[in-house]
Amino acid sequence: MSVVQVNADFPKKLQCLFQPKRYKIAHGGRGGAKSWAFARALLILAANNKLRILCTREIQKSIDQSVHQLLSDQIVELGLSGKYEVFDTYIIGSNGSEFSFSGLSNQTSTSIKSFEGIDIVWAEEAQSISKKSWDILIPTIRKPNSEIWISFNPDLDTDETYVRFVVNPPEDAFVVFINYYDNPWFPEVLEKERQRCKITDPDNYENIWEGKCRSAVEGAIYAKEVSLMVQEGRICRVPYDPMLKVHTVWDLGLDTVSIGFAQSSRSEIRIIDYIEDAQLKLDHYAAELQKKNYNWGFDWLPHDGHAENVKSPSAYRILKAFGRNVKPKIGTTYPIPNLQVEVGIRAARSLFPRLVVDKEKCAALIEHWKRYRRTISATTKAAGSPVHDEHSHGCDMTRYLALVADQLTNEDEDDNTYTYIPNLSNSVAGMGM
Repeated sequence: MSVVQVNADFPKKLQCLFQPKRYKIAHGGRGGAKSWAFARALLILAANNKLRILCTREIQKSIDQSVHQLLSDQIVELGLSGKYEVFDTYIIGSNGSEFSFSGLSNQTSTSIKSFEGIDIVWAEEAQSISKKSWDILIPTIRKPNSEIWISFNPDLDTDETYVRFVVNPPEDAFVVFINYYDNPWFPEVLEKERQRCKITDPDNYENIWEGKCRSAVEGAIYAKEVSLMVQEGRICRVPYDPMLKVHTVWDLGLDTVSIGFAQSSRSEIRIIDYIEDAQLKLDHYAAELQKKNYNWGFDWLPHDGHAENVKSPSAYRILKAFGRNVKPKIGTTYPIPNLQVEVGIRAARSLFPRLVVDKEKCAALIEHWKRYRRTISATTKAAGSPVHDEHSHGCDMTRYLALVADQLTNEDEDDNTYTYIPNLSNSVAGMGM
């Protein structure tokens, strides 16, 4: 077969695309020519060899959300119109090469079997690809000498794609960090956009144009607060101080329970530990707390933890029966005020400058802070109420902590209204929530 020669420009950093590797990863900011170079390289390779190429991303509801148009444009730019026929949902080469397009989020272990004969996968906008999608896709691409190409602008440094391919890259991989200054053909129109962004949107500039990870997802409610904590080194190792009381603050979700462990030292609030789990009864959490052997203060429950039900005792009563020192309700006054969510968010924002949090033990909580965001109207683009998802519970706990932070004393207090029952397995059999 005759060789198809193409006169094509490539940034120096991406000339590695023509060398064999199982993984080829390019990450960085806007204008680095990542997608442009990937499209060109794949079209040239597929013009010279019969290849099945899958172009994918996490969510693709229509062909308009794919790289189909980019590939179509580059076919013309490279003078390869005679080598490819472009259809509405796929592209076919005259030598039998094929470009197909599909989202990953709706794939299952059964449906993805159709990808087994793929030679190259191009995962575009890969920062949003989930662990589940990677776990299904990677072992499916098993053809000898098959490759996985990955291009993305990073979001958080804890995102699955960033951790899997940049922080802990596979052995057989090229990993290239590339930005606008690595692109010799960076256009003047984008340079003007870059300069404008630097002035008008400095909070997002380094992520958009310099390819640096964000402190929190775009639009996160606590984005600035988390960013300041990172800058000031307040997300770090926070050892337990046995001279200070450890207070627990709870969020009792219908599906998930979140518990923060806080110590107060002067004006500083230290979150030294955090646990959350789903579909477990309160006896489980009482047992987990008993194992920790901290210098305990109070357990602080939200208002619904004090609600009595004819079918089951309140969370307050259950935890008291297991020997926990739960802050009681006084008359009609709850220990954690039952306030509107927005009031609690404002209180949390006021608390963040006082927070120091343990980076390892509270990793899940920190992740919730980074990803807690508001709904956005599809028509007006206006921000609405907070999204209720897996990140809500830890952030609800943080709201509650903010409302009681100044009451976390280090004095020995006990309301003397319960009897201590030490044997968790036998003493209150069947009690839970």
